[in-house]
Amino acid sequence: MNVFLHIGAHRCATTSFQEYLRQNSEALDEQNIGFWGPHRTRNGLFNGILPTPSAATGRDQHRRAIGRVQMHMTRSMDLGLDHLLITDENMMGTVRENLRLGTLYCGVGERMARFAQAFDGRVTDVVVNLRSLETYWASALAYGVSRGHRVPSAAMLDRLVDTPRSWRDVLTDVACAVPGARIWAMPFETFGGRPETQLSAMIGQDMPRAHARIRLNATPHLEELRTQLQSSVADQLPTGQGRWQPFDDAQIAALRETYADDLMWLAAGGDGLVQLKQDPDKIGQGMNPAQTDLTRGRPHDDQDRRMAGTG
Repeated sequence: MNVFLHIGAHRCATTSFQEYLRQNSEALDEQNIGFWGPHRTRNGLFNGILPTPSAATGRDQHRRAIGRVQMHMTRSMDLGLDHLLITDENMMGTVRENLRLGTLYCGVGERMARFAQAFDGRVTDVVVNLRSLETYWASALAYGVSRGHRVPSAAMLDRLVDTPRSWRDVLTDVACAVPGARIWAMPFETFGGRPETQLSAMIGQDMPRAHARIRLNATPHLEELRTQLQSSVADQLPTGQGRWQPFDDAQIAALRETYADDLMWLAAGGDGLVQLKQDPDKIGQGMNPAQTDLTRGRPHDDQDRRMAGTG
């Protein structure tokens, strides 16, 4: 049984992906695909895997958590499943912690090492969604402000732009924490809002298209965000409508450049640690690529004359 850990990241259409899986559970059962979503993982299944304050009961909560996960794994194997997908973005950390520390998932390595131990080395694949940083942080800030986080100051925005930690560091930490698994990076720009395509790329076979355009937990636009806040807080937001983009043009350019470097690193092989998932709906050019330069003109003629006159 292949075991996939889909660990997020937040603000990358993970909630919509999980709802797609729930709505298509019967169709997935017919394809021998099982899944555990947040309704299961956050209902006691993962309690004790990560250290948290708790009452002293004399019981080893970490050991009990490992046993609980192993028992559920055995049940899934007894069902004859070919693939088991565990999806919960909180395995990586939380948006609130990212905003508080001003960086991306700095504790993901230790967290994923604990989850790898709980699954006793049976994890075959870890899937991470990533997103262009200027839209990721904008979405995270809107999410945070709507839930009580302060409106970011100019200093905080500068700190988010200047942090040296990027998706490359996050993925490297994950790869080191789960060394026996394949690590896959799936860009939000390719797979966001297309859960059937994302699942097809993960499993390697066609997936149901029903309920594939459900959109949950979307980033609130400015007009909606203002209605959710007290007037004193709403007054700190910019005027206008549409998506809130707190960064200025120079900051956006810097964040995009960092993300482009991450994608270039992935396209070059990710140091052998991480693989970039391509869109399965796009077909390569094959042995005879299309010729795009079909027009000759004066620059070509001038170049030919210069080449003919050399030597």
